[in-house]
Amino acid sequence: MLIDDLKARGLATQTTDEGRLRSHLAGGMRTLYCGFDPTADSLHIGSLVPLLTLRRFQLAGHRPILLLGGATGLIGDPSGRDAERGLNDIELVAEWMGRIERQVEPFLELGGETGARIENNLEWTRELDVISYLRDVGKFFSVNAMVGRESVRSRLRRDGEGISYTEFSYMLLQANDYLELAQRHGCSLQIGGSDQWGNIVSGIDLVRRRLGREAHALTVPLVTRADGVKFGKTAAGAVWLDPEKTSPYAFYQFWLNVADADAVSYLRLFTLLDLAAIVELAEAVDRAPERREAQAELAGQVTQLVHGTDGLSAARRISECLFGGDPKRLQRSDLRQLELGGVEGAAIPERRVGLLAALVACGLASSRGAARQLVAAKGVSVNGRVCDDPGHELDFADALYGRYYLLRRGKRNWGMLTGPD
Repeated sequence: MLIDDLKARGLATQTTDEGRLRSHLAGGMRTLYCGFDPTADSLHIGSLVPLLTLRRFQLAGHRPILLLGGATGLIGDPSGRDAERGLNDIELVAEWMGRIERQVEPFLELGGETGARIENNLEWTRELDVISYLRDVGKFFSVNAMVGRESVRSRLRRDGEGISYTEFSYMLLQANDYLELAQRHGCSLQIGGSDQWGNIVSGIDLVRRRLGREAHALTVPLVTRADGVKFGKTAAGAVWLDPEKTSPYAFYQFWLNVADADAVSYLRLFTLLDLAAIVELAEAVDRAPERREAQAELAGQVTQLVHGTDGLSAARRISECLFGGDPKRLQRSDLRQLELGGVEGAAIPERRVGLLAALVACGLASSRGAARQLVAAKGVSVNGRVCDDPGHELDFADALYGRYYLLRRGKRNWGMLTGPD
């Protein structure tokens, strides 16, 4: 049973009446939706939880709708925010919409009886006049109840912050989305992050009052690491789904390096592996945690889902070359990935640079003096070869593909120099 599987994975934080929801889903193919606002030009890995939950419903015989917030993205959701969002112009939001749509398409099957739909709420919101909006939507909402929602209440408690009417009205727009999708496509279930509960319940109320139909909700967790840090954030920022923002190699390494305490739970949340296979991996971790089998499986599964077979192959090839192989085996595209992220680097405008200056520029040494000691101790390699000459100069005519030098301090600390085009 789908609900049992979701609960076993930790994917069902809240639902409307669970018994009624189970009966509803057992009664045949149902249509559900989840919304994603374009607040940046890419989704990050936190978005994988609701994306893969939509996929799980589709695999169970239901029809998903992925709603992109061309309208709500122009307003801004106050949920989980300490302060007012900046407003983006319609052209920028439309550009971000296009990028995100291309990202999410591979996660769902678009054809067949349960084929997914991708919708844009700007389609029905753009022409909605103020009078109709107030009469047909606003009339059904109590300001008292709206103020009681946590997303609003938390802002009102903050001295000097408050909330604008623009963001205050967000929950009405989201509720209207549920109504529109119920009318257009028979949608009867909305899923979303646990911070969306109040907004989703508002939509349920509107559907029931306007249409007299059954409507349900299910929220998924906002995942945090074992140390409590919000999932999807690192010291350098979000881990993005866009390969131009987070390379497949950096993406793969992120999952490969998650803590032991997180690895098994992330397998439940972020992969489509069945629970029996995950139990076997959990037992393997208990027997030999140093082998990090759960992390290896997690990194492979999630990288495959997001970046495909080619992306996973490149990530593994780069990892093998950097941590035990020969960096000269790297392809130009691999080095381009490392240039985007994964190792600390520096762009050098000149055609030649001294080795000591290069080590400092890459962050492998704190000073030229420290760099000199490293080189003298034979602790530095250049493109896979140990270099013990402190006076050595790197000439980009000899670089990999005429542009790249990979410097290594010790066994695992890498830096990259990128020369002029």
